[in-house]
Amino acid sequence: MRAMQVKAFDTPLELVDLPRPMPGPGEVLLRVHACGVNFADTLLVQGRYQERLEPPFTPGLELCGTIEALGEGVTGPVTGTRVACYGGAGGFAEYATVPANRCVEVPEGMPDTEVAGFLIAYGTSHVALDYRARLQPGETLLVLGASGGVGLTAVEIGRLMGATVIAVARGAAKGRIAIDAGAHHAFDSEGDIRAEVKALGGADVVYDPVGGEQFEAALRACKPEARLLPVGFASGTVPQIPANILLVKNLTVHGLYWGAYATLRPSVLTESFRQLFTWYEEGRLRPHISNVLPLERAEEALELLRSRKATGKVVLSVA
Repeated sequence: MRAMQVKAFDTPLELVDLPRPMPGPGEVLLRVHACGVNFADTLLVQGRYQERLEPPFTPGLELCGTIEALGEGVTGPVTGTRVACYGGAGGFAEYATVPANRCVEVPEGMPDTEVAGFLIAYGTSHVALDYRARLQPGETLLVLGASGGVGLTAVEIGRLMGATVIAVARGAAKGRIAIDAGAHHAFDSEGDIRAEVKALGGADVVYDPVGGEQFEAALRACKPEARLLPVGFASGTVPQIPANILLVKNLTVHGLYWGAYATLRPSVLTESFRQLFTWYEEGRLRPHISNVLPLERAEEALELLRSRKATGKVVLSVA
């Protein structure tokens, strides 16, 4: 099979021929149709992700594929079932072995490219806003990085949950994308985020995949008793939170590493996926795929995320 591999950290991915893998106990073999590309993959290939893999390895955290074989102890989903999967790695290939308990059956009419980019982006935002922050109808949600893969899903889900959504993105064009996804207001990330958000009354919940100076501005634009959700640090800077501001405003910070729930509390993900696919089938979620590239252009796909040129999801088409 063909696969894009990391041979050494901080070097371009290489297209290689590998033996087709065999599923081990508790695993299934997938014929990969498409693979979502995530900011986490850009960290994984540098050896900077929370879960470090040693080269050589095949990146690719989430994928859509058809089950071709079952490992020992696996009774379902059965062979021939098309699924979405958060596998941790291995998706940048024509075949992948993944844990069976991380596979989710998907709506029949959902395109492979949408399936491949669905679980992490929508799952992260839904678990963050619903399970962690308990976002309520009528509250104000501030979304940083609102035109990116997870940011746009936070805008959509926040609107569905009845919040007033303020989007922050770089430039007017990306702001319009956030408005089209459901944001009520959009501000340029190069502007005075603190002043603009406070002029609208402040934020009850902050969703932040960016970190750095934007987090600091959002922190100071919070209403009393607001909740902040650090979900990533695309800026490259991990903010240091002044405890005195948390104290004075009675603020709460909810960290979220979505992937940890696969082992920490799988039912959180299962229930979240059920709700998300229901919303999709009702036509209430509209996945935004900005780029679909063939497998051999995986390095280009990663660069789209590093350079922040992508809006919404970037997906590799494999089959």
